[in-house]
Amino acid sequence: MKDEYDFSKAEQGRFYVPADDIELPIYLDVDVLRHLRRHAGAKDVQTLVNDLLRKDIDIAERLSG
Repeated sequence: MKDEYDFSKAEQGRFYVPADDIELPIYLDVDVLRHLRRHAGAKDVQTLVNDLLRKDIDIAERLSG
């Protein structure tokens, strides 16, 4: 390590990413992933999972409403 570092040209917040913009990886069990791949058709698995979760959210909101 150097004894000193020059931060005179540093830019505060340059690499900041708001927490809402961070995408966390989600790992599916092998059997679940296999099932989704069989039923995804022309969609990729991520799109299929998002569609399924949106439907579940809609059902949950209608039941709690």
